[in-house]
Amino acid sequence: MRTILTILCFAILPVSVTAQETLTLDEAIQTALDNNYQLLQAKNSLDLTEIQITSAYADFLPNLSGSFSGNRNIGRQFIPEELTFEDRTAQSLSGNLSTNITLFSGFQNINNLRQSRVNHSQQQMDTQRLRENIIFNTATRYLQVLLNEELLEIAQQNLETSRVQLEQVEAQVEIGSRPVVDLYQQQSTVANNELQVVQAENSVNISKTQLIRMLQIDPLIEYEFVAPDFEDEDLLPRDLNLQELINIALQSRKDVEAQRLEIESSRYNLNIARANRYPSISANASFGSSYSDQYSLADPITGVRESVGFQDQFFDQRITRSIGFNISIPIFNRWNTNVQIEQARVQHRNAQLSLMDIEYEVREEISQVYNDYISLAKELEATERSLIAAERSYETQQQRYEIGATSLIELNQATRDYIEALSNRQQVVYNFIFQEKLLDYYLGRLSEDLHL
Repeated sequence: MRTILTILCFAILPVSVTAQETLTLDEAIQTALDNNYQLLQAKNSLDLTEIQITSAYADFLPNLSGSFSGNRNIGRQFIPEELTFEDRTAQSLSGNLSTNITLFSGFQNINNLRQSRVNHSQQQMDTQRLRENIIFNTATRYLQVLLNEELLEIAQQNLETSRVQLEQVEAQVEIGSRPVVDLYQQQSTVANNELQVVQAENSVNISKTQLIRMLQIDPLIEYEFVAPDFEDEDLLPRDLNLQELINIALQSRKDVEAQRLEIESSRYNLNIARANRYPSISANASFGSSYSDQYSLADPITGVRESVGFQDQFFDQRITRSIGFNISIPIFNRWNTNVQIEQARVQHRNAQLSLMDIEYEVREEISQVYNDYISLAKELEATERSLIAAERSYETQQQRYEIGATSLIELNQATRDYIEALSNRQQVVYNFIFQEKLLDYYLGRLSEDLHL
């Protein structure tokens, strides 16, 4: 009985491993969120959508451009004042400022701004769903490490119990109270238990490697993963309604909301394509000046032409100003506009079909996780009864073996049944506790503040 209690205590208590660094579940999740490259890329994409919104706002503003040029012409040139050709070297400078503003473009700018806002919201939803994926995957692998460590403890205690039993059988065989075949049988049992320990250790190492890879932390450091404290209330099944869960998921899931925003974005994209059928109106203005060393003016009294200096030309006499508007009416552009509209319309319909598919997938996922939850609740009750029965059977066989009323084979079989029942119980307990968080994940309400 003392051996049974020892095994049970080691199976229930959190695993304690000598390590250089300790990580709790919350710390592991935060580390994964900080280091995951996909999430970092998603944040960069989110920043890009903010820039695109700024750019869409800027499309409502007028543009402003400036130019400045200088020329030096050498060779035979026509002289208008003298109506002759002469070899001359002419130098000129010119500068210009111009602006243009779109007054109407078929509401293209408005739709572009609205689409940019929707794309930003959609990227936010995608980023949040990616965070949920990282939290979910990290918690899954973290709990797998803890479960494997629990199973390793059970295997080690089972091996220790078998070795103690082997010592007892050896002593009994030496005094002739037990046949030699019991010794061989127990030696075989110890060997099998040693193999189970090796396999359990390998499972622990593999699960730790996978978790460390996900966290992207130093694999050369030995880590201790702390088991959360489980309360008895955590094993009490909740009263769930499948239809209510589906309705919650359809309203809360970030991927569903992102797809709805995709439909809205595609509708604005269709409006942008249709805007190419409307005329566009713009206004423009310019201000410029120039200078040429060949420029001259005739004196109004003497009629003699005199050169005009740079300051008089550039800042006074040769200044030009203009203002105007432009109307562009699309008449025929080789059906390019029709093609763009049809492409946008197809994208809009495809987005709607994708939403229908996602909603169907959500219903399927919620139904599956709901059924798994109900099944695990039943398994909790079944494994508890099985563990109690296996423990009593083991105690009975142990007592009967001590008085010679049963064989070693029957005792070993009872021991295996008890260890199997204990392992099954631990696995169901972990799976049930995590199943509630799995349900939160599929409902779309999982956060980094994950409590188990």
